[in-house]
Amino acid sequence: MTPKVLAKLVANAAEDIQAIDLVVLDLTKLTSFTDYFVICSGKSDTQVRAIATSIVEKAKSKNREPLGLEGYNQGLWVLVDFGDVVAHIFYQEIRDYYNLEKLWGDAPAATTL
Repeated sequence: MTPKVLAKLVANAAEDIQAIDLVVLDLTKLTSFTDYFVICSGKSDTQVRAIATSIVEKAKSKNREPLGLEGYNQGLWVLVDFGDVVAHIFYQEIRDYYNLEKLWGDAPAATTL
């Protein structure tokens, strides 16, 4: 599975759980550690965990295991790392504070997944 296809799968899995403000950033020309960030928010820690669970389950159904899963128990910022795609699922206030989209402002949104 290509990184682009995986990013689409991750984004679709987040949308299945009504993720808020979903954005996919194309980092292929900006960094060597990953190709895409999928960033979204949930309205509660329960929704944040549900989005992360959906992402992991859909990826596993396509034989992709995450390399890492951080922050799941707290449900404020869950990071699901697949290597070439990294999903950041935030509780909305935490997302506003860290503002990854601004930090990676040079990255174009991947609009054609």
